[in-house]
Amino acid sequence: MSPSSDANGTNGTSDDDPHPVGWEPRDPTLADPAPPRRPRRVLRTLLGLLLLGGLLLVGGFAAGYLLVEIPPANAAAVAQSNVYLYRDGTPLARDGEVNRESVRLDQIPLPVRRAVLAAEERDFQTSRAVDPKAMVRAAWNTVTGKGRQSGSTITQQYVKNYYLGQEQTLTRKAKEFFIALKLGREKSKEEILQGYLNTSYFGRNAYGVQAAARAYYGKDVQQLDTAEGAYLASLLKAPSAYDVTTHPENRAKAVARWHYVLDGMVGEGWLSPAARAAARFPVPQTARATSALSGQRGYLVQAVEEYLTDHGIVDEKTLAGGGFRITTTLEPAKQEALVQAVEDRVVSRLDPASAPADRYVRVGAAAVDPATGKVLAMYGGIDYTQQYVNNATRRDYQVGSTFKPFVFTAAVQSGAQTQQGRPITPYTVYDGTNRRPVEGWNGDPYDPANEDDASYGDIDVGAATGLSVNTVYAQMAVDVGPAHVRRTAIALGLPRSTPDLTASPSIALGSATASVLDMASAYATLAAHGRNGTYSLVENISRGGRELELPAVARRQAVSREAADTTTSILRGVVETGTGTAAQSVGRPAAGKTGTAEDDKAAWFAGYTPELATVVALMGQDPESGSQESLYGALGQPRMNGGGAPAEIWARFTREALNGTPPQDFELRLMPGAEPMPPAPPTPDGPDGPDGPDGPDGSDVSDGSEDWYETGEAGPGAATRSPAPGPGPGPSHSTGQ
Repeated sequence: MSPSSDANGTNGTSDDDPHPVGWEPRDPTLADPAPPRRPRRVLRTLLGLLLLGGLLLVGGFAAGYLLVEIPPANAAAVAQSNVYLYRDGTPLARDGEVNRESVRLDQIPLPVRRAVLAAEERDFQTSRAVDPKAMVRAAWNTVTGKGRQSGSTITQQYVKNYYLGQEQTLTRKAKEFFIALKLGREKSKEEILQGYLNTSYFGRNAYGVQAAARAYYGKDVQQLDTAEGAYLASLLKAPSAYDVTTHPENRAKAVARWHYVLDGMVGEGWLSPAARAAARFPVPQTARATSALSGQRGYLVQAVEEYLTDHGIVDEKTLAGGGFRITTTLEPAKQEALVQAVEDRVVSRLDPASAPADRYVRVGAAAVDPATGKVLAMYGGIDYTQQYVNNATRRDYQVGSTFKPFVFTAAVQSGAQTQQGRPITPYTVYDGTNRRPVEGWNGDPYDPANEDDASYGDIDVGAATGLSVNTVYAQMAVDVGPAHVRRTAIALGLPRSTPDLTASPSIALGSATASVLDMASAYATLAAHGRNGTYSLVENISRGGRELELPAVARRQAVSREAADTTTSILRGVVETGTGTAAQSVGRPAAGKTGTAEDDKAAWFAGYTPELATVVALMGQDPESGSQESLYGALGQPRMNGGGAPAEIWARFTREALNGTPPQDFELRLMPGAEPMPPAPPTPDGPDGPDGPDGPDGSDVSDGSEDWYETGEAGPGAATRSPAPGPGPGPSHSTGQ
């Protein structure tokens, strides 16, 4: 019997007793002493999965290492030519043979080798063949669609250049990983570096450092000094973009990269601080094109290549590898018409012997279809083999007063008012006095001069646009807000990265250095009633029979139709009675704006009909030094302005390009207060009137307008109202107060 049993053999309990003997109620504050089983099971599952994942990774690594062999050289290592076609399929150009010449590593000066290492991988001699972290980062960015990712080792880049290709796929990255591992075991660091230096692309169609030395400095690689080697090493990051003769607007970035390379050499002990301090940026020689790209062909090919690479359609190195068939948006008849217009109005008139400034004349032009955004014609220079820089795409000349319409568009778009609170319309009156300080601006004082220091007194916006009055538009930019003006210009089509596109009053005077093509795209937006989409240069691209996907060009309403159309209405006045009257010879309705850069270093005409938007610029550049020069005296003219040769080229080209097409009138939807009203009656004092001189059409420029300014009713259209150099109705002009 157990100690707890009673005499009856029970355990001290009875059927009637609800609580057994010795039982105590449970204390609810005490936790269950038994540990839970579920967390342990979850932990064991996670550990099992981690172990399985590790085994799979190890197995995958082993399988990849065993299965991926080092392949023979890829097709791009023996590159082909690219074929370029006009929109109708007729041949445009073939970009020629690839420039390639291999050299031994001991033929490459040690400072040049070290410059490349300073630029690409400073610990190359001690690092592994692959960088797993960079591989994971690149793979993640590929999966998430964040674009191409750098960070590969020199060994990986050599594998990509010589054995694989430039495509950004997980399969290619995996192959690159395993091939690089094997190369790292089978080849010495010297062999890998030699292969890398002989296969890397340096721009200018040059593969390998020897070809690059010839292309950029006209010498063999053995003759390169440290500064030159550092510049070539800088090119590896962005070959064409850092070519300072092809893209002078990127000089600051290229020089900064050059400094980065030299500073890295000092940091690694490869260059003394004294030698570093003595180094000067080695400007490369002007690029020379093959005869296959002579005339306009080279400029067109260059622009198409930049379009493809800038829009991520194909990267620069893959494109340089060749084998692509590219159909452009360019139309041969319009292209020929543009070339002929420049020849007739400028090239045939140049006479450097009697007019030294004629040596400086450069011409750039581009034409865009407003309905589609397609580039139909382009003029880059007299000959690609003689003037390598494309004048249609360069971004280093001020656009001048061709920017002013963007200020007015921004004013209408935002419903801006003058400092006195009056809406800005084509008939709003401003003070056009020369050197009038802008008011309402919190920055440094700004008092721009008008051309030839002319003063206009009170003048309405339409007339001020026709006469290109700087003081009016500088004040208008402040009234609208310079930041909003900048946003509007970008919405119309200027790149956000446009140099000197700064939010200050001077933005109105065209200090920005947009390209001719950029401006043509923006003016095409105005012609398209404010609708815009990224301009396109390529209709189709294929390689080996496989078409590449082109980015969709979604047309959007960049600014309101009223803002675009009201701007068009005042730009029609520029052609009819303002500085652009030379464009009237087009023989159909047209709108446009002239522009002149500071010191007459460039002269512009930007104009459009409903069917075609074209921008033409004459630029002054010294053919020897490359410096920007004034065009005073060029073409036998004391001054160069947009209403001269640029407007003449525009009219001649547009007339020929649209030959056989019935003229179309602009269908404009104007902002309230911009509608034309009947002309003012003649004054009793005769044609001059008591308040000032007549306009060119004989109507008085001030009489009859005062009632409209007081009541806010619609005044006469900018296309019908003549410039008003004399005083106007005082109560309505903007005083900046």
